[in-house]
Amino acid sequence: MANFSLTSAAAHKCWSFSPIDAFPISRTAFPNSSAFRFSQPRRAIISMSSSTKSTVLVTGAGGRTGQIVYKKLKERVDQYTARGLVRTPESKESIGGEDDVYVGDVRDADSIVPAIQGIDALIILTSAVPKIKPGFDVSQGGRPEFYFEEGTFPEQVDWIGQKNQIDAAIAAGVKQIVLVGSMGGTNPNHPLNSLGNGNILVWKRKAEQYLADSGIPYTIIRAGGLQDKDGGIRELLIGKDDELLETETRTIARADVAETCIQALSFEEAKFKAFDLASKPEGSGTPTKDFKALFSQATSRF
Repeated sequence: MANFSLTSAAAHKCWSFSPIDAFPISRTAFPNSSAFRFSQPRRAIISMSSSTKSTVLVTGAGGRTGQIVYKKLKERVDQYTARGLVRTPESKESIGGEDDVYVGDVRDADSIVPAIQGIDALIILTSAVPKIKPGFDVSQGGRPEFYFEEGTFPEQVDWIGQKNQIDAAIAAGVKQIVLVGSMGGTNPNHPLNSLGNGNILVWKRKAEQYLADSGIPYTIIRAGGLQDKDGGIRELLIGKDDELLETETRTIARADVAETCIQALSFEEAKFKAFDLASKPEGSGTPTKDFKALFSQATSRF
């Protein structure tokens, strides 16, 4: 792919490179009652008072994409109660340090339970991140070598860490999980798998399959190369099986990924779906506004 963001153990960030009843009153029960004339307003009042906001947890909320999702949820106070999960107190402070941000390590199942208890939906934006080996000199050109620190390999973060989140969500009765992954997973020999010998796409794919087999309503979004650009100004593209990697439309703005994650919570058309996501270049095509139609294009469960 043209660009990929490899992220920290609790944050979808770090290094980017090329490679949702009312009760009607019956007229037959009250045929001549003046009270009947108020049935519609009463229905409206009941509907409004019985509606509740959804509590949504974003894991990896300290990352570049996670921060955008968390911020968008916080802005939509009439729809959502936002929560965030980060790995360190420093990361919590970096996104405002509010009480709705929890500190926990996805590799430690017990540590993430408090954040997940009582939520309606979970958006997973965690990923392992390789580090550049010391001694690499950018000025000399060439391609850097990478390694994973002990305990932060993709198997531990992208597989065990995501499995822990899925299991905790199921145990807590969460209604939907949105999982952000990456395109490229159909190719075991993809260059990203060679970074630090981590097989990162292999382990991501394993977690995606675990979610798809779990029975909980899910949306798996396999993003193209992530870009730090404004969202809402491009036509989004749905694909499957990495077909978009064979085209010139292989990238997407983080803000568009974030918006797609949140929109997936509102439409049945997004549930039990897995799809690749990219966008046309800015100025080409029509900016996507109808997300119901977008999700309807996706036909694959995995």
